Amino acid sequence: MDAPMNSNSISLTRFFLAEQKKAPKATGELTQLLASIQTAVKTISSAVRRAGIIQLFGTAGNTNVQGEEVKKLDVLANELFINLLKSSYTVAILISEENETVIEVETEQQGKYVVAFDPLDGSSNIDCLVSIGSIFAIFKKSDNSIPKINEPLLSGHNVVAAGYALYGSATMMVLSTGNGVHGFMLDPTIGEFILTDYNMKIPSKGNIYSINEGYTHQWDGAILEYVQNKKDPSKGKPYNARYVGSMVADVHRTIKYGGIFVYPATTSSPRGKLRLLYECIPMAYIVSQAGGSASNGKIPILDIQPSNIHERSPIFLGSTDDVNEILDIIKKHEKKG
Repeated sequence: MDAPMNSNSISLTRFFLAEQKKAPKATGELTQLLASIQTAVKTISSAVRRAGIIQLFGTAGNTNVQGEEVKKLDVLANELFINLLKSSYTVAILISEENETVIEVETEQQGKYVVAFDPLDGSSNIDCLVSIGSIFAIFKKSDNSIPKINEPLLSGHNVVAAGYALYGSATMMVLSTGNGVHGFMLDPTIGEFILTDYNMKIPSKGNIYSINEGYTHQWDGAILEYVQNKKDPSKGKPYNARYVGSMVADVHRTIKYGGIFVYPATTSSPRGKLRLLYECIPMAYIVSQAGGSASNGKIPILDIQPSNIHERSPIFLGSTDDVNEILDIIKKHEKKG
């Protein structure tokens, strides 16, 4: 039996129109931009649900700038983000995981925002139906002027909104515009994102660690010590290991249940593997807004000044107590030299 329909449910658009009303200097451009992202996510969600039927599984026959095999869904998701963001008249520059260079929006369509995005995170999981997602960060210059393509890249302190979409057992968008973190579930019967998780907060400490232990042989001593501590009953109640391999799914679980998500530097990826602008910074922004912490092992992720659009970084993200614990171990090992 279907649940009764709520006649006063809060849609994502309604929520941000109300937020816009609270800001006396708001122009409505950010709401307009978020509406375009929302449309892209709805369309990708529909494609993900029908991928096997309409033959979107499999590869597109080429590789992206990261050297990863591109899936058909990757191509579709990337084109959707680019086309919808360009046509929003709010964006000057786009940065995508799938494009080697910065995408500059035509002058007549330009706005004041920069958007960095991973259109389909976890795409290696597509064929086996594991949760995948989209990640984005919206940046704005402090002087409110239109960004130019030859200017330095903006840091996490210039983020005005960030979010991710999770295509799992349901489709969910988690967003922050600097006033907490809010989750919206896609109701397929009406085609709208409905507010289901207001003011999400990450526990200060959890009991889950999330890391790819297939790289154990490439970790440094600090990471090895931390993970061993989480398994050792003499160090307290052992943590549970959970690792999906899709950043969106792993971070979403970390926000909901607490604990830590770790993607450290390894001997084969000494600068880390996850990309700063469209993976680490947006997730660090969201987790920080939810009361958690995010570091590259030395400084907060949001303090890093990016030097190129595909720059990589280690990341330690999650409950503040858990992140501080691993950072203390890293400092101890650095002192030992």
